[in-house]
Amino acid sequence: MRREQPSLDADAIILFDGVCNLCSAMVRFVIRHDRRQRFRFASLQSAIAQRLLSQHKWREPSLSSVVLITDGLCYDRSRAALEIARRLDVPWPLLYVFVVAPRAIRDRAYDFIGACRYHWFGKRDECWMPDGEWRQRFLE
Repeated sequence: MRREQPSLDADAIILFDGVCNLCSAMVRFVIRHDRRQRFRFASLQSAIAQRLLSQHKWREPSLSSVVLITDGLCYDRSRAALEIARRLDVPWPLLYVFVVAPRAIRDRAYDFIGACRYHWFGKRDECWMPDGEWRQRFLE
């Protein structure tokens, strides 16, 4: 069966570092708290992620950043995390209140965690891909 190539308007697409254990845990968390199945996923290392970012004329993201593509827009770092929380099941949208904090402060905290994530949580040799029913939510 041939998969349709996703467009930027199709879904909210989360691009994440596929070898990062923290990032993979974040994806599993999102899937568990996204009963409406709004999100699809791809690793930043994948060809599909590069194609989507190129379509959107988005600068090359760091692997230490999550990227959210939704409603024709790209978000990264702390704003991506807040936009993702905003679309999850209750109570997680309440975290969106932190969008009022200065982005420089939010991103500094985000970058600190991003810089330490491999040391604190480890990483895999290959990109993580789920099994079973979750697999259909991943772009290849």
